[in-house]
Amino acid sequence: MSNMHLTDYLAKDAVNAPVRKGFGTGLKKVGELDENVVALCADLTESTQVHLFKNEFPDRFFEVGIAEQNLVTVASGLAVAGKIPFASSYAAFNPGRNWEQIKSTISLNNVPVKIVGSHAGLYTGPDGATHQMLEDIAIMRVMPNMVVIVPCDNVEAEKATLAMAKDARPNYLRLAREASPILTTDKTPFEIGKAYVFEPGEDITIIATGTMTYQALKAAEMLYKDGISAEVVHVPTIKPLDAVTILQSVTKTGAVITIEEAQIVGGLGGAVAELLSEHHPTAMRRMGMKDCYGESGNPPELLEHFGLTAKHISITAHSLLTALGRH
Repeated sequence: MSNMHLTDYLAKDAVNAPVRKGFGTGLKKVGELDENVVALCADLTESTQVHLFKNEFPDRFFEVGIAEQNLVTVASGLAVAGKIPFASSYAAFNPGRNWEQIKSTISLNNVPVKIVGSHAGLYTGPDGATHQMLEDIAIMRVMPNMVVIVPCDNVEAEKATLAMAKDARPNYLRLAREASPILTTDKTPFEIGKAYVFEPGEDITIIATGTMTYQALKAAEMLYKDGISAEVVHVPTIKPLDAVTILQSVTKTGAVITIEEAQIVGGLGGAVAELLSEHHPTAMRRMGMKDCYGESGNPPELLEHFGLTAKHISITAHSLLTALGRH
């Protein structure tokens, strides 16, 4: 049984909320705690939930308009001046449209700008492939000095925002649009750079991030009924990756599945594959977006279409264990 103080996420009355709302409440809190915190947005204050900060601290809010390159270069200047800037927009544009400026003005100078990419992944839903940013984990993970954080729910997003304000490095925070299940509570631990065993197990490791951690936990419940003990490792920080926790789990189980609502090339799956290939080669399956773009639809339809549900994780686990002669 988990000691992570999770919610009863499988209950019929389980609560859902958008991950991005946790960022908004967290940003308002850090604004109250530190007057050096400032916020910038590219004409999407309510969508990204920055309006909560703007309404409370109008003198510390900067609207740059639809100019994402300018968004991060201004943020970089504010950071050099001693401020702690949170620069937000849709992930399709930030970092999708301004990656070079993030590299040359933020990452290269190693200044503590907090880049917030909202509406990432398939939970962007009917907006379709142009707005479903699926490559952001990969392109931000490869950038030197950059921390990459993908919270699983709105509670963890709030904690991540509070932690980012105290972190001296450049950070990228990935947020989903539509409501998703709340898994964590105020007592659930969160620390930048740490992964957490949300469900202990012995037979197979399921490593998940973001909204997919819920699907991984549901899959573990399904597998338990089939006599398979699955360990679920939640990875809210993709970079720096918690190698110790992951290696401990995989060494124990000898089989691993990764799942993410993003491209598996360069994403969480890529990061784990790199780690294991160097330190503990292990039978592995990567689940996520496999070299394809998203489509328009509501999130449940899209998760089913692209094979990113608990049912699909369970099927993959059975297949992997069968291939290993263990099922």
